[in-house]
Amino acid sequence: MVEDIFGRMQAAAPTKWRLAALLHDAPEYVIGDMISPVKAAVGPDYGALDDRLTAAIHIRFGLPAAIPVRIKKQIKKADKISAWMEATRIAGFSEAEATKFFGRPNPEVIEGLEIKLRPPVEVRTDFTARHVELMALL
Repeated sequence: MVEDIFGRMQAAAPTKWRLAALLHDAPEYVIGDMISPVKAAVGPDYGALDDRLTAAIHIRFGLPAAIPVRIKKQIKKADKISAWMEATRIAGFSEAEATKFFGRPNPEVIEGLEIKLRPPVEVRTDFTARHVELMALL
């Protein structure tokens, strides 16, 4: 979803930045997906570990270890839009509540996007197919 949203916001983005958007949560595969309060309790070492894992993953897939700040900000913005959609379409938040936490997305960016809960094996298959597709375009 984040890669799709990033692509809608950055239509002319090079494939490598779309791949970075697809892999934006890859460190969570290693360290798990922790909620923000837990990350804060772990302290700055969590961020440093996340940064090192991200760099290693980027290098492994032919991306620069560190991506440009403006690209990183756009990926984060796409991630927040995805979170807004998850909050309003899955978790039962009102649009006003979700907007407080994540900001209000541009309606044109999310037009036609749906969130469909699916079995993990289906999600993994689609993710892997998209990864292969992007790698072939590099």
